[in-house]
Amino acid sequence: MWWSRLGGAVAGERLEAVNRRIAGARRALVSRAVHWAWQEFQRAGLVTADTPAGRAFREFGRGSIMAFPPGSIFGEGWITVGEGTLIGALVTLSAGIMPGQDLGPDPVLRIGDRCVIGRGSHIVAHQRIEIGDDVWTGPYVYITDQNHGYADPNTPIGRQVPVNRTVTIGSGSWLGAGAIVLPGARIGRNVVIAAGSVVRGELPDYCVAAGVPAKIVREHTQAGWVSPPGDSQDINTP
Repeated sequence: MWWSRLGGAVAGERLEAVNRRIAGARRALVSRAVHWAWQEFQRAGLVTADTPAGRAFREFGRGSIMAFPPGSIFGEGWITVGEGTLIGALVTLSAGIMPGQDLGPDPVLRIGDRCVIGRGSHIVAHQRIEIGDDVWTGPYVYITDQNHGYADPNTPIGRQVPVNRTVTIGSGSWLGAGAIVLPGARIGRNVVIAAGSVVRGELPDYCVAAGVPAKIVREHTQAGWVSPPGDSQDINTP
């Protein structure tokens, strides 16, 4: 009869609704389990002064943390990290070209106290990179003291001897997201590097630099914050 067929259809719809609820509950349970497990992995993977990974560094200061997961980390015996420094997830810290390389008796990468290294940043040292205290970076900043050589136009660039030049970043400076610091750069104290800028050469203390290559767009003098001649920015706006 028609009412039998109707009853069967209603029962089928109810069964389908129950199955949808069960499937939804299962997905929610799996989602919670995955997020819980990932948070546990992140906590367990933290690098501190008391963990085996932290003890692999030449120095890894008390109160400093490297988030999990890290980027590429090698040459820890030539890297020092000060106290109270936060290193974000997926940050690469490397000393030398490859793991196991002997770089001599002294550290080649020093990161000071109370620094913040933003997520996904790369600090690649071969000769010497010095980062002062209280230096903060945005995400995806790249700092290196080595460039590919290109003296011989007949040899592929990747096969030529690289050129190393020491990099220093003064205490209290801020590097915006995506900034690049090239070999030989000397950044003063309390300097602002605008996002996406490329730094080469020397920048004095207490200035703001932006562009490719980065140029001073504002600096602090006895008159306060001023812009270079010909710059239209408001000289009183920090």
